[in-house]
Amino acid sequence: MESTRVDRWLWAVRLMKTRPDAAAACRAGHVKVNDRPAKPATVVVPGDEIRVRVNGTTRVVEVTRTIQKRVGAPEASLCLIDRTPAPPPDAPAPVATRSRGTGRPTKRERRVLDRFRQGGPD
Repeated sequence: MESTRVDRWLWAVRLMKTRPDAAAACRAGHVKVNDRPAKPATVVVPGDEIRVRVNGTTRVVEVTRTIQKRVGAPEASLCLIDRTPAPPPDAPAPVATRSRGTGRPTKRERRVLDRFRQGGPD
């Protein structure tokens, strides 16, 4: 059975942009192999489950094939099974309404509405 380093595998299957990024993620504790924190040199074999935090989301993948070199996206997709749970549905944003017949908003009211629409503090 063939094995490879986890930082190299993450880079080869295109979950990380560069190999130093993959190693840094391991050192920062963002990578777990079989629910154990992984160092960059941790060995992965087919059947291992890897949890990696990428761009604010946690990806859960299963290793189906180990590779050493970076390959194209179609071939890289054959090396893993993505078991990442679907994100929860977003709740609809509240809609700002004005009472009918109140006229145009004042300058202060318009600023409050603009801050509300941009998601800023009140």
